[in-house]
Amino acid sequence: MKQIKAFVHRKRVSDLIHALEAAGFQRLSLFDVKGLLRALSAREQEYSVEFGDQVINEVQMELFCEDEDVARAVEIFRRVGRTGRPDAGWVYVSPVEQAFPIDGTA
Repeated sequence: MKQIKAFVHRKRVSDLIHALEAAGFQRLSLFDVKGLLRALSAREQEYSVEFGDQVINEVQMELFCEDEDVARAVEIFRRVGRTGRPDAGWVYVSPVEQAFPIDGTA
């Protein structure tokens, strides 16, 4: 099993959710984060006193999938999440060593 983390612009999230669901992916979480992605417009940027730099509100999408589905999921993130600008988002893939259901049944 793999964990895929994608940092994307807010404007791409809805399309990504629909594309991933249509492809059969279900284990998806969303997190609002502040980041340093290249802004699509000046309206996206804000100065963070805490971080001492310009930041934007972006979304971290986290997907868990089987190893054989990774290439397909990454392709969806890269195709649907693209903005046409360099450094507009990143996709990371990590191994998951173990996964257990909370209720204790398989």
